[in-house]
Amino acid sequence: MSSRLLLTVAMAMLVVIVGLVIYFVIRISKLENTLKGYSRMMGEFQVQNSQNQSISMDAQTKSLEAQERRLFEMNKRLEQVYKGLGEMQSMARGMEDIKKVLSNVKTRGILGELQLKNILDEVLASHQYVENEIMKPGTRDRVEFAIKLPEGVFLPIDSKFPADTYGRLVDAYDTGDSEIISLALRNLKSVIKTEAKSIRDKYISPPDTTDFAIMFLPFEGLYAEVINLGLVEELQREFDVCVAGPTTFTALLSSLQMGFKTLAVQKRSTEVWKVLAEVKTEFANFERGLSQVRGSIARADDELEKLVGVRTRQMMRKLNKVSAYGDFTDHVKPQEQGICNDQNKPPA
Repeated sequence: MSSRLLLTVAMAMLVVIVGLVIYFVIRISKLENTLKGYSRMMGEFQVQNSQNQSISMDAQTKSLEAQERRLFEMNKRLEQVYKGLGEMQSMARGMEDIKKVLSNVKTRGILGELQLKNILDEVLASHQYVENEIMKPGTRDRVEFAIKLPEGVFLPIDSKFPADTYGRLVDAYDTGDSEIISLALRNLKSVIKTEAKSIRDKYISPPDTTDFAIMFLPFEGLYAEVINLGLVEELQREFDVCVAGPTTFTALLSSLQMGFKTLAVQKRSTEVWKVLAEVKTEFANFERGLSQVRGSIARADDELEKLVGVRTRQMMRKLNKVSAYGDFTDHVKPQEQGICNDQNKPPA
């Protein structure tokens, strides 16, 4: 009984052990399959992860390159901005220098005079105008420039540049205040009329000069303000002064230059007619002399014809006689020649 029981227990334990072994084998095979699945999944994950990482790295590299390009462009633009700021600062310093220069009345006068001289040199010749010349005898006032007109008459030209008054007008326009603008315009009008009166009193002196003078304004903006104020006709009527800006003055000089050329052509045409009259007289003398020479040549031709014709015929007659004598001697007999020779011999 005990042995059978032990055998039964042993068989049961063996069955249990075999079952456990089978169970564990099945579990191990399942675990192996699971591990294989996990390893396959890990491999796929690693491959995909590496691909994603490479794509991400490329994208990040491209993004970094794009950012670098943007930074380079920003640096370049900043350099341009700094350069522009430097140029603006230089211009500001230059404007300050110009403002300091223009604040000096004498320097402003020299600036306008230089611009006026440049325009004169471009249009006229140096002998067609004078510089710093006294227009009124007995005075010491010298006009800046004067154009030489026919018969020794001068056209006075003086440059004026009221920079302070014009600058205040420009500042008034910036404020936009109508009262300040009106005040600045009145001040400019008063200054321009004062300068025109000074030009008339100092430089207009007929008949040595024309009965009017020219006020040159070196800036178109200033000249435009004078036109807008209606001062052009007023200055001509009250002070015999014509106002001109750079463009207007250049056109005026061009017109004067054309007038000078017309006068020169008229003067030259008179001289040409005089020369043609002299040539006409000389041509008549030449025609008479030519007729005399032609008659002399005709007479010489007649004399030559007489000489050649008559004298030639006489010489031909003489030559014909000589030829006839030669023919006669050829026909004489030899015996007659011997007798003749005997008769011609001297006695022994």
